Amino acid sequence: KAILMNAKVAVLIPAAGSSSRYKGKRKKQFVELDGRAVFLRTVEIFAERGDVKQIIVAIPGEDEELFTLKWQANVAFHGVKVVLGGQERHETVQKMLAEVADDIDLVALHDAVRPCVTQEQIDRVFEAAAKTGAALLAAPLVGTIKKVKTDGIIAETVDRSELWEAQTPQVFKLDIIRRAYAEKGKLGKTITDDAQLVEALGHPVQIVESDAGNIKITTGIDLTIATAILKTRTDSA
Repeated sequence: KAILMNAKVAVLIPAAGSSSRYKGKRKKQFVELDGRAVFLRTVEIFAERGDVKQIIVAIPGEDEELFTLKWQANVAFHGVKVVLGGQERHETVQKMLAEVADDIDLVALHDAVRPCVTQEQIDRVFEAAAKTGAALLAAPLVGTIKKVKTDGIIAETVDRSELWEAQTPQVFKLDIIRRAYAEKGKLGKTITDDAQLVEALGHPVQIVESDAGNIKITTGIDLTIATAILKTRTDSA
């Protein structure tokens, strides 16, 4: 099924976030999406691929008991390695990278709350990363973009022709992402995605075009949209 059967891929799924913007009773990664936890749906997308040799999931330390009770059997079935996340996302990723086997070719970092990525999108971003060393899914911005001052007044309308929204998976050759994290301290600023660290190394990162269907669940309305996307695919299958 997968294009890169000869490349060995480790998929890192950080699910250790506090989920502060999601106003539900449970963290968004553990909320049910059409009967299954969001993070588990994400795991299952990669578990069925022949080129994925390792899946590592990071969870919040305070949820270890809940996780073990509810999902340990599911993740064990897929051979998933579970680690406890750090205080910050970059600490979590470093803990996950430490678990990656040395014979892995590519490391794919994917949001636990992006359960609608398609196999075709994964094929294309894996293939691009295998060729270039670093690639990510991204969607061109389609709305009119305004730069706004702190008082809520528009400062300017931004030309969107070269603007893209980064998505995941973000995929890197193992040595490149390990080096990027080893040198992270030199940046001294907030890192919002993994590609930013690789860019800071001076390594070019390839954009692989995606679309809004690869949605990241951040709010309750996103969960509704994701449910509709999955239903549409099931109905058309």
